[in-house]
Amino acid sequence: MPSNAGTTRLVIVESPAKAKTISGYLGPGYVVEASFGHVRDLPRNAADVPAKYKGEPWARLGVDVDNGFHALYVVSPDRKQQISKLVKLAKEVDEIFLATDEDREGEAIAWHLVETLKPKVPVKRMVFHEITKPAIQAAVANPREIDRDLVDAQEARRILDRLYGYEVSPVLWKKVMPKLSAGRVQSVATRIVVERERQRMAFRTAEYWDILATLAVAKPGEGPRTFNATLVALNGDRIATGKDFEPTTGRVRAGAGVVHLDEGGARGLAARLADRPFTVTRVEEKPYRRRPYAPFITSTLQQEAARKLRFSSQQTMRTAQRLYENGYITYMRTDSVNLSETAIAAARRQIVELYGERSVPPEPRRYTGKVKNAQEAHEAIRPAGDNFRTPGEVAKELSAEEFKLYELIWRRTIASQMTDAVGSSVSVRIRAVSSAQEEADFGATGKTITDPGFLRAYVESSDDENAEAEDAERRLPTLVKDQPLTADELAAQGHHTQPPSRYTEASLVKALEELGIGRPSTYASIMQTIQDRGYVVKRGQAMIPSFLAFAVIGLMERHYPRLIDYDFTASMENELDEIAGGDHAAVDFLTSFYFGSTNGTGDQAIAHAGGLKKLVTENLSEIDARSVNSIPLFTDDEGREVVVRVGRYGPYLQRELPGGEQATPSGEGEEGGSQGDRAPIPEGLAPDELTPEKVHELFLGGGGERKLGDDPSTGEPILLKSGRFGPYVASGERKSSLLRSQSPDSLTLEQALQLLRLPRLIGVAPDGAEVFANNGRYGPYVKRGDEFRSLDSEDKMFTVTLDEALALLAAPKTRQRRAAAPPLREMGNDPLTEKPLVIKDGRFGPYVTDGEFNASLRRGQTPEELTLEQASEMLAEKRAKGPAPKKKAAKKAAPAKKTAARKTTAAAKKTTAAKATAAKKAPAKKAAPKKATSTPKE
Repeated sequence: MPSNAGTTRLVIVESPAKAKTISGYLGPGYVVEASFGHVRDLPRNAADVPAKYKGEPWARLGVDVDNGFHALYVVSPDRKQQISKLVKLAKEVDEIFLATDEDREGEAIAWHLVETLKPKVPVKRMVFHEITKPAIQAAVANPREIDRDLVDAQEARRILDRLYGYEVSPVLWKKVMPKLSAGRVQSVATRIVVERERQRMAFRTAEYWDILATLAVAKPGEGPRTFNATLVALNGDRIATGKDFEPTTGRVRAGAGVVHLDEGGARGLAARLADRPFTVTRVEEKPYRRRPYAPFITSTLQQEAARKLRFSSQQTMRTAQRLYENGYITYMRTDSVNLSETAIAAARRQIVELYGERSVPPEPRRYTGKVKNAQEAHEAIRPAGDNFRTPGEVAKELSAEEFKLYELIWRRTIASQMTDAVGSSVSVRIRAVSSAQEEADFGATGKTITDPGFLRAYVESSDDENAEAEDAERRLPTLVKDQPLTADELAAQGHHTQPPSRYTEASLVKALEELGIGRPSTYASIMQTIQDRGYVVKRGQAMIPSFLAFAVIGLMERHYPRLIDYDFTASMENELDEIAGGDHAAVDFLTSFYFGSTNGTGDQAIAHAGGLKKLVTENLSEIDARSVNSIPLFTDDEGREVVVRVGRYGPYLQRELPGGEQATPSGEGEEGGSQGDRAPIPEGLAPDELTPEKVHELFLGGGGERKLGDDPSTGEPILLKSGRFGPYVASGERKSSLLRSQSPDSLTLEQALQLLRLPRLIGVAPDGAEVFANNGRYGPYVKRGDEFRSLDSEDKMFTVTLDEALALLAAPKTRQRRAAAPPLREMGNDPLTEKPLVIKDGRFGPYVTDGEFNASLRRGQTPEELTLEQASEMLAEKRAKGPAPKKKAAKKAAPAKKTAARKTTAAAKKTTAAKATAAKKAPAKKAAPKKATSTPKE
């Protein structure tokens, strides 16, 4: 697009990829540069606080709460180089366009850029929801001013989250464990997962039975000859199904009025119904119609990508970001289901081309969002442009995961403008009278799709993996009332009630969305944060809370229930929306939340409690750390309460000893304490798996303590235990860790005896020195005096002969340099430094490096998923901290002359002898207490 003659414009976007794409759509009069995301933020730590503010009482928060909640913003250390570049460019152009994302976050970044660059030239805001040439040219031609209401809302959110995190997290440090964090949304998300696990822990299964009949028509017409029907009633009373049982007792709900069949009852009834006639008593046919799903919004995209593609929320958003920045899809952070008129027209044209005229409804479809507190009206997520490219047309341009996500978005968009799926559904009742004159009613349902409509393009998945797909058909024979049937087979079948399913990332995002908590731009980071903090771990797709999460949520529920209340958290989102709409003042909202001033804003319960500040300071003394870190499980058969304690080295089981006394731990998470009063919890064991049977196993065997037998030489028992550093065997005072090749489950008494005899005396060398075999930090070895040589296998420790050991020890030490392993992945050049970045496998896991600085991949990140921008940011943080301080080498004393050395040595010996004599005569002095050399951490 040509610029005005002689005019140069600087366009600032967030990412280099976005800059590269946009620069291709603008003329030579435009300079497109990236800010690399946020350029300013509240101080991350004390080191970030400028010197002139360090003495301020509010510097820790980075927010002056006593002066209108003025925020102290600092330029991120890893952005300073880029800011300098932007400042220089801003001085060389005639106009600046801020082209950050079209949401609150993007609006705030645009404002921060103005505040940081302080440009002397006109500044305009350009917004677009897709990166295509027409969209970019339209955005340049129709700029607007920065929306201060959106900026205020985003700033209020950032300050709110800082106040919440910085005031509540220290409580967790003091009462649960150091380095924990609390967050306005992350704590609520954790609570949701913990509550589901509590339901699973309290769940008691129930067994119920019914009968599956394979029925056949005498004269088959249309449809199959046989079909299945299930027993639904007996003598007019409904047969019990899973919904009729109490989840916490496993008993039939009071007043359910159902027949609860057990195995014997079901098998007996099936036998009494054998060879009896079956008759159709009722046939109901209804038309079936299913409307298409709305186009994707952020949350539904994350849900479907998780179900269909097994993508994490982070993976979905990273992939969508790349597709957006390269012009393939519209903006991916949105809660609007609207499609523009051009998008609707593009979809309808493509439907006609691919599926025919009959697949397009007479009128375009328009959708209404169901999301609470929906933000600014963007478009839904769809393929970019006025003419959608099919997946086949872009396949060669995209990576495998980009292609999968693009195809998902394309199919959903196309389907949203197609005709309904139509057909018919049939419900049939069949009766048989048993030989004991019992009336048994069976039911069957069928579904036939006559026109699949939108289902030809897209079928939505379900969180229930056993749920039937929407395009599945169940065909029944053509049946009429009073039609006779015969039973080919009658099979009694048993069922067990199931606990509520664990949340997946998809269903947790859906739950947060339905509660009105969080926003499209935050869901992925919330999912990642609760995993990074150790509150939730993933097993497959399921999200399992840790016992640490139980302790944190237990503390919050008992002492700060309002801070993790669902309605309260959603109400804060409402107020932030009102700030964004210009209907509310951010200062009033923050004042009410923090200080509790009731002026018509904020949550009244928090306000009446005196606000957040008073809440967390006044209640601190009431919090009992031991109680908070104890999660009750049950009382065992001997009347002892069994609890999980969250210790410094991980969770462990503890129970009262006989007589009601409770053992005093000798060290949290260690093997200390009285025998039988505690047991470690194996890593990976979910809370709901701590059943009484499993707990008994952990205390008496399994991962706790198991007797392997008695030592024939001493008579002492040999026990297999699990400690802080893994499984080990113990007998009397002797202990020995298991070898790498050994498993606790298969360890034998003979193997345990071998371990307890380490180090093994192989024999005596000709010079009288003893030769040993042992296992060490770097593997098995033989030793004579100070000489060591490695053995090539663990078995050799028990079989190596004296001659073999001496031959090894006589051989010269050889240090074979291993060839450097190839990098796991080459990423390209760092956008900030232009240095090549690679991912390598290190001693502590994969890390990214530019040859000078290294940064370990965070929990949940994989070498395949890490993006260049993330790697650049991680290294920039390392770079900002500077190189690790090197240890100072001890200075060598200058060599003294031999004569002086002899004199000094002689004098030293005399002095030492004199001191020793004096010490014997003088009474011993009490040692003075040492002065503290460190101050407690905050």
